[in-house]
Amino acid sequence: MEYKRQTINQQFRASVEKYGDREFLRYKSAGKWSSFSYKEVERNVRYLALALHDTGIRAGERVAIWSENRPEWNFADLAILALGAVDVPIYTTQSRGDIVYILTDAGATTIFVSPTFFADALEIKESVGCLSRVISFDCRSGEADGTRLFDLQRLIEIGEGIDKRDPELYERLSSQVAPGDLATQIYTSGTTGEPKGVMLTHVNLAANVIFSYRWTGLENHRDTALSYLPLSHIFERGAWYIFMYAGFTVAYAESIEAVPANLAEVRPTLMTSVPRMFEKMYAGMLARGMALPAPRKQIFLWAIKIARQWGELSNAGRRIGILLAIQHNIAGRLVYGKLREALGGRVRAFISGGAPLAPEIALVFAGAGITILQGYGLTETSPTISSNTETFNRIGTVGKVLDGVQVTIAPDGEILVKGDNVTRGYFNSPEKTHEAFTDDGWFRTGDIGFIDQDGYLSITDRKKDLMKTSGGKYVAPQKLESLIMSSRFVSQVVVVGNGRKFPAALVVPNFEMLKSYADLKGISCSDKTELVRDPRIVSLIERQIDKYTSDLSRYEKVKKIALLDRELTIAGGEMTPTMKPKRRFIEQKYESMINQMYVESQSQAALA
Repeated sequence: MEYKRQTINQQFRASVEKYGDREFLRYKSAGKWSSFSYKEVERNVRYLALALHDTGIRAGERVAIWSENRPEWNFADLAILALGAVDVPIYTTQSRGDIVYILTDAGATTIFVSPTFFADALEIKESVGCLSRVISFDCRSGEADGTRLFDLQRLIEIGEGIDKRDPELYERLSSQVAPGDLATQIYTSGTTGEPKGVMLTHVNLAANVIFSYRWTGLENHRDTALSYLPLSHIFERGAWYIFMYAGFTVAYAESIEAVPANLAEVRPTLMTSVPRMFEKMYAGMLARGMALPAPRKQIFLWAIKIARQWGELSNAGRRIGILLAIQHNIAGRLVYGKLREALGGRVRAFISGGAPLAPEIALVFAGAGITILQGYGLTETSPTISSNTETFNRIGTVGKVLDGVQVTIAPDGEILVKGDNVTRGYFNSPEKTHEAFTDDGWFRTGDIGFIDQDGYLSITDRKKDLMKTSGGKYVAPQKLESLIMSSRFVSQVVVVGNGRKFPAALVVPNFEMLKSYADLKGISCSDKTELVRDPRIVSLIERQIDKYTSDLSRYEKVKKIALLDRELTIAGGEMTPTMKPKRRFIEQKYESMINQMYVESQSQAALA
């Protein structure tokens, strides 16, 4: 595909020229929604960039951003890029140790922080010798312990004065940035080891914008997107650049907890998300449906069944019969319309990434008229490699490879990638950079997958996560987990068993659904711990797993389970900031429980 290599600065300038007074960023403050137009965002970015330059920030300098999603996050990002400096995003959920490591490794001289992290930033500065400037998104100015303190609004005022004195300075600075210049250094959360600083250039990010924009056909729409995933993650940030390029309105959710309310208020047409949100939406929907009085409950369950059938036939490209079409129309009026209205009533599609989504959930949502488009990518690929679209959508796959991106499958099944969207490597890690590429320049994704005869890419597992049983059989845990997550009684699952006789699973049940089941069966339990120990509950989960993995080979099937009485969380150390399980940590934390599953299996075999 032919295209002109650009910088994010050029794409931002083009968007401002094209969309001007159109609403760009919408945010809620003191209970009221307000917004910035494209021109207003440009003014803030221009003035901030000039003020940053005045404080001494120059091209190539590392500047960190530590904040929740808000317009100021993007003001800071675009201002840093306008100077040719390099931004270093920090997750709001990262540990103090990780933040100190990242700032030190990057050599960050400046950090933008929201009020939430201002005091922490001042403390962390004591451990990071290179850090000299702290810029707060609220009003903080002066000196403290040798740290230069600034507030964003004051800097914007300073920049406005500079712009009046030299109105061409901003254009001179931003136009000096070349497509091949480094734009951002994103430290991957990782499931093991210290974070790695992925270096992405302007052309990496800008190419992803062009490739994704053309492939998804966004030029035909004027959308509103609700943003809640962290901008520190390349998935949401890459999507934000695409929305900017396409002239969207981007509304910031107040928090993850406020997403349901914000959906109803903003009424978005598009939204990026991760499978965990859809899993919770599905579980919540089922819990509410099961709590309905008898006649309405039966109607709800019937509608879910019809949605599943409709989704399966549509996904397979098969004809929808007259009877099913009539039933689907009735279910739409009675149930599906209310579900869509709860999401604001205007959603064209959700874009899902970051982890596999259980096909069962995607099929039911599709049948209810809620489209979920799964895509695939990595931080190292800026991020998008492939994506389903509204025109080409096959549930169970991550779509077709984007025009402009090259993909090949290695003999061992690993997905290899080339293209302008691929990173130049890892900061301060020449050995890791060398290991990440083949001798002929293909980036090793670390994912195992295949491309079907119609060009759809499927991911089967992470190469490093593949388990080898003691019998020599390879098992893909992500594949198993995705199938098991189809059960409405399962909230989270981690499959274990490397070097063991068979796969086993740690399961966090959906406690809302379990409570309904327990009430129905007359099972009395005082708390979650007692509930997960009840043999009848364990048997239920075992039957569910058998049901959803019935088509697997015998050696792939889970033989033993252990139920956990609480969720796996980021705070608990079991999940990464992008909600991927830290397998090594989980296996260490629950080692005794895992060992007990295999001991019980040996005892049962001896008694047989």
